[in-house]
Parts: sequence; C-alpha cells; structure tokens
Amino acid sequence: MSYSYLRANTKYSTLKIMNEEKCPKCGAPLSEVIETPTGKKLQRCSTGSWNKETKKNEGCDYVKWLEVAPEELDEKCPKCGNPLVLQVTRFGKKMKKCSTGGWDSKEKKATGCDYVEWISNNKTEPLDMDCPECGNKLVLFTTSTGKKAEKCSTGGWDSKAKKATGCTYIRWLKPGEVPVSSAGEEFLPPPPTEE
Repeated sequence: MSYSYLRANTKYSTLKIMNEEKCPKCGAPLSEVIETPTGKKLQRCSTGSWNKETKKNEGCDYVKWLEVAPEELDEKCPKCGNPLVLQVTRFGKKMKKCSTGGWDSKEKKATGCDYVEWISNNKTEPLDMDCPECGNKLVLFTTSTGKKAEKCSTGGWDSKAKKATGCTYIRWLKPGEVPVSSAGEEFLPPPPTEE
C-alpha cells in the first residue's frame, strides 16, 4: 500500500494521509485530505495545484469536496432539549443546529427539530474616530471573507424588516488600507510595564 504525501502550506492544515485513490480525469493518485481556512475538506489530484497569484488551477483541476461531519456540542437545543451540533455548509458558513434536524430532499422541507443558529464570522473592533454623519464612534468591521470597512457603531440590520437600522454610514477599505485613526499605532512598541 503506498501513500501520497503533500506538504501543507500556511493556509491549509493537513488532516491525514489517504490510501491512494485514482483521479477520474487523469488516473493519477489523489493527494491527502486537506482542510481550508473556512473548515471545508477537500482532496485534489496530486498532479494539480492552486496558484494563489493567478487564482487558477495548474495541472489537473480535479477536486473532490468531502462532506464535513457535524461536531457534537455540549449544548442542548432550546426547542426540544436534544444535543446541538456544529455544522459547516458547503459554502463554509457555520451553524449550530439540533441533532434531530434534517432535510428531506424529495419533499424539500425540514424534518425533525428545525432549530438553527447561524454563527457569524464577522469581527468588529472599536476605532477612535467619530462618524461624519451622526457623531457617534466608528468601528472597524471585518467580514468573514476578510473585507474591511469603517462603519458607524449605531448601524445595524433588521433581518425581519430587511432594512438598515441606526446610522447608515459605511466606507469600505481597499486591500491593505488602514483606517485613518490607526495612523501607525499598530507598529509602536507596547507601553512599558511597571515591575
């Protein structure tokens, strides 16, 4: 039995080495299973690779996406009391859902308990700047995909009414751009501690 070894780069973590399966496109062995930063698992043809600079596959482009098994949590469902599980969707979004819940693909409806709580990967950090529209403080908002924006701390979204709430000021930052208030503070050494 032979195994294929693939060096893990900084963006992907290696999970395990698989028995060599053959690529259906070219017949070469498949590489080991890797996990993306969003939690999805995949196995690609050993003759192919992803070029980050050109954002294209090089060599054989076969990729086998693997289903990620739900992870059982130490929490109970607020609706029925059964355990909750953490599940990753095929698009990399995470949710807590009831372990008794499922999906009937023929009927196209939920089965069992329908409790779902989406987990946001968005991050918000306070900024030392005032909103130009309302005068409240701004925050640095980072999306799950890494895009950044300065937005008013009072701004929000009402998902039921499907409209913005509070102040609507937002300014999307270009890649690598730092909010004006930071002005290099992140490069200063930490303040001395008294010992």
